[in-house]
Amino acid sequence: MPEYKNILIAVDFSNACKQVIQKGINTGKLNQAAIYLIHVVEHLPPIDFGYEPMSNPDWYDNEAELLSQAKKKMDALASEHNIPAANTQVIAGSPKHEIIEYTVQNNIDLLVIGSHGRHGLQRLLGSTAYPILHNAPCDVLAVRIKNQPA
Repeated sequence: MPEYKNILIAVDFSNACKQVIQKGINTGKLNQAAIYLIHVVEHLPPIDFGYEPMSNPDWYDNEAELLSQAKKKMDALASEHNIPAANTQVIAGSPKHEIIEYTVQNNIDLLVIGSHGRHGLQRLLGSTAYPILHNAPCDVLAVRIKNQPA
């Protein structure tokens, strides 16, 4: 009996995300699970010197453009891996929050994310994978990203 029915793969469109996608797809095949992809465009409004959000209409146009570009990349990625467009999501917001919210709303039972295994200052500053790992309502598969030869 398959352990997972709905697998969500979080992608960032980097070359390394190919490793994450492949691991998620392979796990999906073993479990005969539906595969979903999500990409979150970081929602960072411009701030002033007092760290207050600034109202800048151009920023909203730029965000719309970023979402449009991300949607095109997502469509190409989904097509390349035979994932239905209906199983993809591109949204703006905080990746830590939006990915967790998606897992809850869509009955995801396995979340697949990439992890660079950083140490030192990068680890102190935190990453997206760490809070997701500790707050996800489902199993999380953190795929160690292997350095690609140049």
